[in-house]
Amino acid sequence: MTATHDEGGRPRAVGDLRDQMLGYVGDMVRDELVPWPALTPGPQRFTVISVDDHVVEPPDVFEGRLPVRYRADGPRVERVDDVDYWVMAGERTPLLGSDAIQSWVPGHGHAGSLTFDDLRAGTWNIHERVKDMDLAGVAASLNFPSSAFGFAGQRFLRMKDRELGLAALRAYNDWIVEDWAAAYPERIIPCQLSWLADPEIAAAEIRRNADRGFKAVSFSENPEKLGLPSIHRPHWDPFLRACEETETVINLHVGSSSETLVPSKDSPLGVLAALFPISGFAAATDWLFALVPVRFPAIKIAFSEGGIGWVPMLLDRLRYMERYGWDWAEFAGNSPIELVRRNYWFTTFGDPTTLTVRHSVGIDRIMVETDYPHGDSTWPDTQRLLGEQFAGFPDEETDLMTHANAAALYRHGAGRSAGN
Repeated sequence: MTATHDEGGRPRAVGDLRDQMLGYVGDMVRDELVPWPALTPGPQRFTVISVDDHVVEPPDVFEGRLPVRYRADGPRVERVDDVDYWVMAGERTPLLGSDAIQSWVPGHGHAGSLTFDDLRAGTWNIHERVKDMDLAGVAASLNFPSSAFGFAGQRFLRMKDRELGLAALRAYNDWIVEDWAAAYPERIIPCQLSWLADPEIAAAEIRRNADRGFKAVSFSENPEKLGLPSIHRPHWDPFLRACEETETVINLHVGSSSETLVPSKDSPLGVLAALFPISGFAAATDWLFALVPVRFPAIKIAFSEGGIGWVPMLLDRLRYMERYGWDWAEFAGNSPIELVRRNYWFTTFGDPTTLTVRHSVGIDRIMVETDYPHGDSTWPDTQRLLGEQFAGFPDEETDLMTHANAAALYRHGAGRSAGN
C-alpha cells in the first residue's frame, strides 16, 4: 500500500508508515550533524530489560545467507549520491536518520536520507550497541527492525517474488539469532519476524525458531491493513496456536500494520507522534473482541511502544459496558477484563501519571523500554528518567517493572546487575 500526499507533501490519513515518515522528512535540508560527545555512565540504580529497541540493519545482514538463486535479487546496500539505499528486488529504499536519530545531540541530527557513515555505530554494530546499553544501564534488550523492513517484516511480504521474500525473511531471522543475539546472548532477547503471507508456514517457522532460542515474534497489530485477513478470521489460528504451544511472545508493535493515526491530510508530524499510543489501544481492543485469548488461553501478547495510559480507560470502558448489560456470551464464560489481565503485557517509557495508578493496569504486566535509537528514546538518560517516574515506589514494584516482568515473560535472565 502506497501513501498519498497533499500539496504540502504531508501524508494522508492512511498508507505505509515508512511512506508517512518519508512524507515528513523526504525534503528536509540536512544541516551540520552534531554527534554525541564522549559519554560515560551515570549512577545506575536500576537493572533494566528494555523490551522495545530497534536495530538499523548493517549492510552485511544477507551476505552468505540467501540461496544462490536469490543472491542477485536479494536485499543489499548500494550508495548513490551520498545516500545509502537498501535495494530489494530492484526497488530502492533510502537509509533514514529517523531510524537512528539518537546518533546525534538532540536538535542537531537529520531525519532524512543519509549513509551508514553518518550514524552512531551503536545503532547498527552489535559490539557498539552493547556499549550504548551500558551507558544507559540496560542489562538486556529486545530489538525490532528498522522501518526499511517494517516493524513486523512487512517489506518481505511485499516482494513480488514470494519465494524470494520468504528466503530473505529466513535469512533475516538467521542473522538475528546467529550474529546479533549470539554475540552477546545474555544481553539480547531474540525476536523473529513472521512469514505473513502464509500462517501454516509461519507456524512451522515459529516451532523451528523456538528450538533455536527465539523467545518472541513481531507480528502486525492489524493485518487487515496489510491486505491480509483480519485477526477476527480463523485464518491466523495455525500461527497463534504455534505461538501458544511454544510460549513465543507475540509482540504487537505500534506501526506494524504500516499505518498510524493521522486524522487530517495536513496534520503535522507532531499529531502522529502524540497519537502513536492510540494504535496500541485499538489493537488491544480488537484482539480481545477477536477472542484470541478465549481460543488460546495460554497465549502471551505484548503491546510494544503502546504506552500504558490507555489501559485503565479500556478496563473502565469494559466495566461500563458490563454495567449496562453488554452480552459477553461470545467470551464463553470468560471475563474480558480478566483476559486482559491474564494474556496482555504493556510497555512504558513515559507514562508518569498512569504509573501513579499502576495497580489498575497490573503491577505484574508493566515492562519498560528505551526505544533506542528512535526519537522517543530515553537513552542515554534512562536511569535518571526512571528514577523520576518511579520515585517513592516500593523496590519490589520497581524491580518488577524494570526487569523482573520482562525476564519472566521472555524467559531471559536479567543479563547483569545495574552498575556492574
